[in-house]
Order: sequence, then C-alpha cells, then structure tokens
Amino acid sequence: MDLLQWTIGDVRVTRILETETKLPAHGLLPDANAESLARHVDWLVPDFLDEEGQFSLAIQGLVIEAGAKRILVDTCVGEQEVPFDMGEGTASFLDSLAEAGFPREQIDIVLCTHLHFDHVGWNTMKQGEEWVPSFPNARYLFAEVEYDHWKAELAAGRGGEYAFSFPNCVQPVVDAGLADLVATDHVLTDEVHLEATPGHTPGHVSVRIASSGEAALITGDMTHHPVQWAEPNWAMPADTDSKQAAATRQRLLDAHADTPLLVIGTHYATPTAGHLVKRGDGHIFRALKS
Repeated sequence: MDLLQWTIGDVRVTRILETETKLPAHGLLPDANAESLARHVDWLVPDFLDEEGQFSLAIQGLVIEAGAKRILVDTCVGEQEVPFDMGEGTASFLDSLAEAGFPREQIDIVLCTHLHFDHVGWNTMKQGEEWVPSFPNARYLFAEVEYDHWKAELAAGRGGEYAFSFPNCVQPVVDAGLADLVATDHVLTDEVHLEATPGHTPGHVSVRIASSGEAALITGDMTHHPVQWAEPNWAMPADTDSKQAAATRQRLLDAHADTPLLVIGTHYATPTAGHLVKRGDGHIFRALKS
C-alpha cells in the first residue's frame, strides 16, 4: 500500500488511496488544452500531467490524528455503482484503512467536504440489500447548508449524476442517528476546524489544521487539480457556481501564497501535498518531493 503521511505540529495526516487514474485534461477542466497547458508543463509534468496531455487524478481519503481523535476526511467512491469510469482500485478502501492502522471501528469522526458521490461512498457499506454506516462508532459531520441543498435538489427531482448517492450513502447515516449537521466554520478539535470554501457546491468546506505554529489545508474539491492555482478561473463542469469557486481560490491565493501553509489536495495525485508559490504575475503549486 502506497502510504503518504505529513506532520503538522502535533497533528499527523495519512493518505489512504482508493484509486489513481488518468483522464483527458479537457474532460476535467474544459479550458485545459494543449495551448493553455503549455505554459505550465514545467511544473505539472510528470506528477500531475503526462506527455499525452492527460491529468493524473486520485480518489483518496485523509485521516487526521489530532490528540485522541481520528478524523477521516472524505470516503471516496465505495461500493456504489457510478456513471463514470473511476479507474481500478487495488484493494478495498476499508481494508487499506485497517492496514494503515485505522480499522473502521476506531474512526471517531467522518467529515465529508461536500456530498458528491466520490466523497461519500464509503460512508456506508452493503449488508444484504441494506446500506448501513461503515463507521459505527463515528459521528458523521455534514455542513448543514450542503445537506439542505442536496436534499432540496433531490426533492425537486434535480441533482442528477452528482447526487445519486445521497439515498444510499448519506441518508442511511442520518437515519441511524450518527450525523451532525454543522456550520461551515465548525471546530472539530483545538487544532482542526472547517473553513467555508463555497462554489463547487453551496456548502463546500475545506479543513484547516493549525498546530504548534504550523498549518495545513485539505482542499476537498475547492480545487480538483493543482493547475487551478495557476488558473483559478478554470471551471469544472460539476461546479454549482464556478464564479464563486474561482473567487474562493483567489481568496486563498491572496492569503497563503509564499507562506508555509501545506496544501493537501483531495484529488491531487502523488505526491499530493505542496505549497502555493508566486511566479511572475501568477502562481504555481510546488509539490513536495520525498
């Protein structure tokens, strides 16, 4: 199993990979073509872009160990049938969690940055014909505005391919009494809190870690690929509000470029983490190297 870990002060973050795949760059970000990517090749290749113009994309969860708490951020695709080719995983995500030292019964908090299918999949598991919570001893945290948005979308017959998992991967957790609907600035521990990063979805949150003078940000889908730091206006088709998403990215660039903030990308392929760096009139994402 390909484990990546980062230490932020007294907090440790471990990546649990479900799958890593390639896809045409313009399929993820329509503005990404050979001409527009050419100015970024020097820092995207080989980790995030290959010579055929394909993006590398990861589906992964991130376990935060903060004090006595074990917090799982996002639960990937899971056992649900999905309308996309998500690549081939090498093992069950739950098995990978256990092999890394995090059996599902020992997860204290499950935090979903938003409620798209590839962030809620292992919230539940199939038992016979029923979907039951995978983490029986955890509290599941959903931003209230996010939950209310998708519940209303489904009630109105909308939401489509990005909310089809709600009945199987979200509602069973609520029905089991394990869900807490929280504010988008909710504090999980003294060292871990949520930060509102709307645009991709209305209640999207990222996760901020601050410990012993060090800081990190787990992105969720506030960016899908590192190139969006260099091109913050590049929209993703699944965005609820692409202009707001771009404004969110610009706000974070303005606040954190050329600072020690460690950015951990929820969909970023290996090596996954790095820093925001000013270059010329813009920015790049400088990946950490082992």
